[in-house]
This record gives sequence, C-alpha cells and structure tokens, in this order.
Amino acid sequence: MIEVLDTDITTLEVDAIANAANTELLHDGGVAGAISRAGGPAIQRESHALAPIGLGEAVETSGGELPCRWVIHAATMELGGPTSAEVIRRATASTIAKAGDLGARSLALVAFGTGVGGFPLEEAARIEVAEVRRHLASGSEPTRIVFAVQGDRARAAFEHVVSAAAAASTHADSA
Repeated sequence: MIEVLDTDITTLEVDAIANAANTELLHDGGVAGAISRAGGPAIQRESHALAPIGLGEAVETSGGELPCRWVIHAATMELGGPTSAEVIRRATASTIAKAGDLGARSLALVAFGTGVGGFPLEEAARIEVAEVRRHLASGSEPTRIVFAVQGDRARAAFEHVVSAAAAASTHADSA
C-alpha cells in the first residue's frame, strides 16, 4: 500500500521514518534538523556513534521522542553537497531494506535530495516510487509506505507518479 500525505513526518504514527541525511549524520537543517529537534537529543547522540556512512547507505537510530520506533538515516549527499539519481535510488532501496530488517511494517519516506540537495522533485518522485513498487512486488515488509511530503507541488508530484505507476501496472496486467 502506497500513500502520499502532505504532512510533517515527525508526527506520523508509523514504525519507521526516513531521514534524508548527509554522510556525517549531522542533523542541522532541513528535514534532518526537524526530525532531530522533534525527536530530542537521543537521535543526534545515536547518530554520532554511527557516522560516517557512505552515500546511499542507511542506518537506524531510535525514534527518540517521536511517535515512530526508528529513524532510518539515508545518506543522500556529502555535507552541503549535491546528490544524484543513483544516490537517491540507493538511499531509497537501503532505507526500505533497513526497515524490513528491523521488522517495520510501516515506513514513511521523504522526497530524498529535493531540499538542500537541490534535486528535481518530479525526478525524485519517479525514482522513489519505482523503488517502492519494486519492493512491494516482492511481498516483504514493510507493506505500508507513506510518502510524507510538504506543500501542494510535492504532494501533486508524488500523487501523479503513484497514480501513473498504478495505471501502467493495471494496463500491463490486463494486456
């Protein structure tokens, strides 16, 4: 099941949420900063012990004071640097795999790389939705994936890609 919500990821009651992190796991700005502030100091403290990680890799910390059990930090860029389609693909796949390894049944993803990383929103949506659909086709956990985005443009971009992918799948199944 795929959902797209225009919401603050830090408020979602899911097993795990994704964080678009840098390789040093320093959570100062953007979504990473919001997650760290809302979750309390435990998230950054646990992250320090895990850093650095490679581009596209994912590691987990507790959810701290958040309603989720885990935060999965996926490195989508070097500190302050740009990202790429391949890094976003690997970060998405790594995040989903880590959630499955943890036994998470539900996972909230963000629009990787579209903030500080400067990656085009529509392309990020296509990459992430393709990885999610590939995962869901395998039948493994997590089985509920929420794209937690903010703003009409981001919501519309992800909804469009999710709808188009579902229509293409339905058309392929009936052909």
